[in-house]
Amino acid sequence: MRILIYGAGVIGSLYAVLFSKAGYEVSVYARGRRLQELKTKGLLYRDRDSVQKADVTVLAQLSDEDCYAFIFLAVRAEQAEPALRELQSNLSPTVVTMINTVKGYEEWEAILGAGRLLPAFPGAGGSIVDGVLDAALTPSLLQPTTFGEINGQRSERTVVLAQIFKRSGIPYQIVPNMHHWQISHLGLVVPLADAYYRSDEPANVYRDKDIMAQTARELKSNFQELSKRFLLLPLKFHLLRICPQFLLRIGLTMVFRSHFGDVFMYRHAMKSPEEMRQLHRDFYNFMGGNDDENL
Repeated sequence: MRILIYGAGVIGSLYAVLFSKAGYEVSVYARGRRLQELKTKGLLYRDRDSVQKADVTVLAQLSDEDCYAFIFLAVRAEQAEPALRELQSNLSPTVVTMINTVKGYEEWEAILGAGRLLPAFPGAGGSIVDGVLDAALTPSLLQPTTFGEINGQRSERTVVLAQIFKRSGIPYQIVPNMHHWQISHLGLVVPLADAYYRSDEPANVYRDKDIMAQTARELKSNFQELSKRFLLLPLKFHLLRICPQFLLRIGLTMVFRSHFGDVFMYRHAMKSPEEMRQLHRDFYNFMGGNDDENL
């Protein structure tokens, strides 16, 4: 089975490594400095105490006639529409969009063509240092790779995709409403990223009790409003919604100071501040609130 990874950042590179190790024929489409790194050194990744090289094909351009079973689109939110336009005339039947969004999928599907879009979201994080990927999958209890058809139905391709993830050792879940799931996810990650941007010492933000308290308030407020609108998914978010605020603040402090917080929260927030600030504006506009907070 042939798989294309469009985007060679942390997420795209990690999934390319895992698919390749599982025996799939993987190509990676990259640009700019990352393309030059991959062409010169290959896709290098840290495996415990050693550096390994993934068996992937690096592409500098795409051909419309080149057909893949799945294309995984792993780019920042603001890059989604240009990437989809580039894939518009490609013959591949399914594009898996592993991208944050609050807007729904109508515009993306209009660009790509009906039936080709399969929304998803990764469960991974990390960094690329000196051309070497240092990343990991998110613990499955917290956030497995999540996907589902726009219409909420199980389909042949969701079954096949689940098999790919299983064979590749990637925890996954299929949800009936990806749009609601992604809105709920943003209700969580937007306040977490905002906490870093409010701090003069982002790496040590957990020491600021006021910011931790504000983050706890915003999380509860977001989840309470989403619950009122019957949008809140999954169940664990309802547990956070009813959690006493002081306990939530203590829990957040522990998460922000943990290795998990460093790998899966801090590194992404610091690498993609403009993307996260735009998602902040999109989310609070959707919620009908004030999006002009100075962050």
